[in-house]
Amino acid sequence: MADNHFGGIKIRNLYKIFGPKGQAYIDAVKNGLSKTELNHQHGHVLGLRDINIEIPSGCIQVIMGLSGSGKSTLIRHINRLIDPTAGEVLVDGADVVKMNEEQLRQFRRHQTAMVFQKFALLPHRNVLDNTVFGLEVQGMDRSKAIDVAMRWIERVGLKGFEQRYPNQLSGGMQQRVGLARALSNDAPVLLMDEAYSALDPLIRTDMQTVLLDIQKEIKKTIVFITHDLDEALRLGDQIAILRDGEIIQQGTSQDIVLRPADDYVANFVKEVNRGRVVQVDAVMSPLRPGSGVSGLTIEAHTTVEEAVRTLASAPDGDITVLDPSSQPVGIVTFRQLACAMVNSQPHEERESAVALAR
Repeated sequence: MADNHFGGIKIRNLYKIFGPKGQAYIDAVKNGLSKTELNHQHGHVLGLRDINIEIPSGCIQVIMGLSGSGKSTLIRHINRLIDPTAGEVLVDGADVVKMNEEQLRQFRRHQTAMVFQKFALLPHRNVLDNTVFGLEVQGMDRSKAIDVAMRWIERVGLKGFEQRYPNQLSGGMQQRVGLARALSNDAPVLLMDEAYSALDPLIRTDMQTVLLDIQKEIKKTIVFITHDLDEALRLGDQIAILRDGEIIQQGTSQDIVLRPADDYVANFVKEVNRGRVVQVDAVMSPLRPGSGVSGLTIEAHTTVEEAVRTLASAPDGDITVLDPSSQPVGIVTFRQLACAMVNSQPHEERESAVALAR
């Protein structure tokens, strides 16, 4: 298995200007030249502006934004399918930007794996042979490669389909092959570029579940690109929202929903089912001095929706909120939970909730 001590990813001061003389305009862009001005005055396109992201090892980092926001450009800098105009991309401490051709080849083979939106399966290869492809490129013995591939084929739910060809599979099954192929490489970094965007909603939700279940076991550093906010909120340990090549906001799902950075982000989150994102500790009231545990209890990181479902039988009482060590840290009422789901906390409860959420 991959090294559990993999150091994560740090992207620092990353810029990308598309055009034959991109480097010539980097200082102007750093000094405030806008994307529109760069295009109109110089015929170049600003892809990314001053991107700074730190992705801890074992974390699912979601990059989201509308079409043209720069999210696919950004993920392709991590394995240097696109060369930056300026900046650093540090993967486990090594700057991918400075790698020579041989170092980059080894990095792509052993440190990263990628799952594409359009599946990118080889049509003349069956499920098994598509899955072992990356291991063949690495030079692994065929019998060992098959053992590894079969384990992941079974893990993604395709046992019994090893001899099928891509044109005999549904879209969801094809994407499972793509995921099995990427996981077989056992790379510590998994890059997923709009991986589920081509799937029907129910299949997409199923694939999200597959990924989350597998991640509990493998704890890869995953960079997941999407334009779908619900998907981002469900999958992301961290979320970065891009607009016109710039990061507008970074944070957890709860950060994004409770404290949108501007109207652009607020419009993204206004239709979100808040109950599935907001956690109890964000809406509880502080524990009064001398208070102990009495009556019903609930864990602080339980979502509001789960809490409402659990506590529906006792809507009138206070519920004690417990931290991970089972120590009482607050009190929450059924009313607070219900108001949190519709973004309508009572005034006297709002201030304490916001203060505690920070």
